Order: sequence, then structure tokens, then C-alpha cells
Amino acid sequence: MKTNARYLADVLTTAVAPAIWGSTYFVTTSFLPQGYPLTVALLRALPAGLLLLLIVRKLPTGVWWGRAFILGALNFSFFWAMLFVSAYRLPGGVAATVGAVQPLIVIALSRVFLGKPIQPLAVVAGFVGMVGVGLLVLTPKAALDSIGVAAGLAGAVSMAFGTVLARRWAPPVSNLTFTAWQLTAGGILLVPFALLLEPALPMPTAANLAGIAYLGLIGAAFTYLLWFRGLSRIEPSAISSLGFLSPVVATLLGWLALSQSLTPVQIAGFAMVLAGVWLSQRTMMPLRPIRPAASPEPANRPV
Repeated sequence: MKTNARYLADVLTTAVAPAIWGSTYFVTTSFLPQGYPLTVALLRALPAGLLLLLIVRKLPTGVWWGRAFILGALNFSFFWAMLFVSAYRLPGGVAATVGAVQPLIVIALSRVFLGKPIQPLAVVAGFVGMVGVGLLVLTPKAALDSIGVAAGLAGAVSMAFGTVLARRWAPPVSNLTFTAWQLTAGGILLVPFALLLEPALPMPTAANLAGIAYLGLIGAAFTYLLWFRGLSRIEPSAISSLGFLSPVVATLLGWLALSQSLTPVQIAGFAMVLAGVWLSQRTMMPLRPIRPAASPEPANRPV
């Protein structure tokens, strides 16, 4: 039986992934050329996937060819495309708040595909975290765009399906191999869209190459290895709540690196996000094993 200490170690290790994803906005705006979202997504996924394939030297077999491309599309190609559409058409705060609905979608999908009971506390944690993200990143001037909101919801549904199906199918390979398959498949699926829908990328600068290398090696290969490792050990509804940490890190980076201010409302949002993550993990925390009571010493019988 998994102990609380081991479960906590798995949660903290997995949480590194969304924390690093929170740096994506800063790296993208500071180091990469603007206006090439699909090309950047392609360069983030495909080279990292191919590098991991060279390391594991193992290709999918049988049904796993199809599953690798389905998961690659859900977790990378379609998800990243919708994420960029949402980010371009909505203020960052609105896009992040719309995407924060993902843990609630995962709870519903886990009930349908994995037969997991819906924990009321997990639902409460999802709403608390989503409200916290809203307080953290929304501004009074935030405006809605129907296409942007639809794209944000589609992206959340896409990764929610990818999270649940990755757990349901339980790959017969290591997490490193599983990550390599999905990144490569997702990158391949992005190739025609990047070539047809976007102009050619200009000659990259040293800063561009550094940004792409960071997003590919750290922001994709390393983080998704941690994410899929965690997914094999933690319930999807609990692991998805860790995604709330991304806007927290993004806001902190804006405060530290870009001299952005923190308001009391944002600080309250921080607290609610952390409360939502804690509640979600508390719901899935393994119970402590009950030690059997010691048997009483037998009484001495008279001879």
C-alpha cells in the first residue's frame, strides 16, 4: 500500500512539470519571434520527441501506433493549437481562467472511462482552484471573445481526454518511451499545419535558439516525462489540479522578472489556488494502514 510520504513525493515531483510550464509565456515573449505559434509548437514537440526516440530506440507496435497519435494529438497538437488561438484572441487572464476548468472535466471523464466515483471534495477543490486562478490573472478590463472562449474550452477538453486516456490505456513501456511516442506523433501532426498556415520562420537568433531549446528539452521532454510518470501513479483528477500551479508561476515570474505588481486580490488568488491543489490531493491521499491491536498476554492458568 502506498504511504502518505511516498504519495507526497510523487505529487511534488509531478508538480515540477506545471510549475515549469508556467515559464512558457515569459520564455515565448522574451526569446522567440512573435506570430509563429504553430511553428514554435512544432519545434517544441518534434525535436524533443525524436531525441527521446533516439535514446529509447523503441517504436510503437500494434494498436499503440494509433494510440500514440491519438494521445499526441490530444496532449500536444490539438491542445497547443487551441491554446494559442485562445491566447491570441483573449486576454491572458481570461484564457487561463477558461483553461482552469480542465480538472472538473477530468473528474467527469474519469467517472465515464475509468469508473472512478466522483468525490464531492474534489469537485469543490476544482471550483476553488478555478476561482483562485480567476482572481490571480483576471483584470477589470478583461473582454470575452466567443471564438477564443470556445478554443480555450476545446483545449481544456482535449488535454482532459488525453490525461484520462493515457491512464486508461496504461502503456506497456517506460514513461520515457511513452513520452517519446506522444511528442513525436504530436510534432508530426503539426508539420502540415505549420507549413500551410504560417510563413517561413526567419533566421533564428541565439536568443531564439536558446528559447526553443528550453521549451523543447525542459518545457516538453523533461516536464512531460514527469507528468506521465505522475499520471501512472496518481489519480487523473488529482494530477490535473496541479495544472493550477502554471498561472501561479507565470504571475510570479511577471512580478520578479517583468516588475509587474501584485494586488491584494491576486494574493487572495494565490491562497485559493494553493487551497484548491491541497484539497484535491487530500481527497486522494492514501489512508494510513491500521495496525492490528496487540493480542493480550494469555493469563497463567493454575496447574
